[in-house]
Amino acid sequence: MPPRALELFDLPKLPGYRDKVITLDNRRALTRGNPLSAGSFISYLNPKRRIYTGVFEDEEGMVLGGISQGAKESFARLAYLAPARAPLALIDHLTAHAGTWQAHQIIVEIDENSHLFQSLRQCGFSVYSRQRIWNLRKIYFPNNLPAHWRERKDADLSAIRSLESKIVPPLLLPFETFSTASNGMLCKADELLAYTDITYGSQGIFLRPLIHPNTDDVGEKLLSLLGQLSAHPNLPIYFCVRSYQAWIEPILEEIGAGTGTRQAVMVKHLVSKIREKKTTRLQAEKAWANPAATIQHIEADK
Repeated sequence: MPPRALELFDLPKLPGYRDKVITLDNRRALTRGNPLSAGSFISYLNPKRRIYTGVFEDEEGMVLGGISQGAKESFARLAYLAPARAPLALIDHLTAHAGTWQAHQIIVEIDENSHLFQSLRQCGFSVYSRQRIWNLRKIYFPNNLPAHWRERKDADLSAIRSLESKIVPPLLLPFETFSTASNGMLCKADELLAYTDITYGSQGIFLRPLIHPNTDDVGEKLLSLLGQLSAHPNLPIYFCVRSYQAWIEPILEEIGAGTGTRQAVMVKHLVSKIREKKTTRLQAEKAWANPAATIQHIEADK
């Protein structure tokens, strides 16, 4: 059967897939939990949000795949697969749907040792970066540390973009953006050298750092950040370090952060279709008249 969208008659089957989910979007999974849990899945049924679930059935059984796109993002994320296999037909189906959102890429985060890694490569995904998720929950921090951080304001947008361009490799800039985030904190200084994107959820807090190597006392500043986030004492705090900021990892070890497995950040580019449009031949002066040629317009599906 060809892939299709999830239908209401599929819902009774979902509980049987919750323990088979492999999550491919750490931020969503660590802040909201299992995407097939009753609470999380409600968001997948909201037609106003760009969240979509595809279904593929073959001789091995049914496979679910979910994609999502943020309001200001030009790319989509492959959020999960259940069970952990990636049929090419399902990936192509999800890719086509992401194209209707005008997405330019689909992003996946996956453990390099997962058997899905090679399957996703065969589906057109390539490794663009690597990352490690650190758990900051068990770090001890003194209560008397100075408050180095403040919440971002609209006036900070230009400075955040400037810092982003200095740190993020150009190849990653189309989908590694910090300036579109709605929540974040930055270090108080004359020049912006440290910023952290913050995602809050019912299951945890997810931090994405953007820290310039010239920043002083990074360990103290990270402890200060944890102190300022202590208003959420029952939630675990996760810290995502991409490979272009790997120099931060020894500092995280030093302050007592728990390390996770290394993951590959994989990207699949969406190709716009070339549509041929007919043109009307116009009368022209004989001196300039040439045989009419077909004109092609590159358009994204709408």
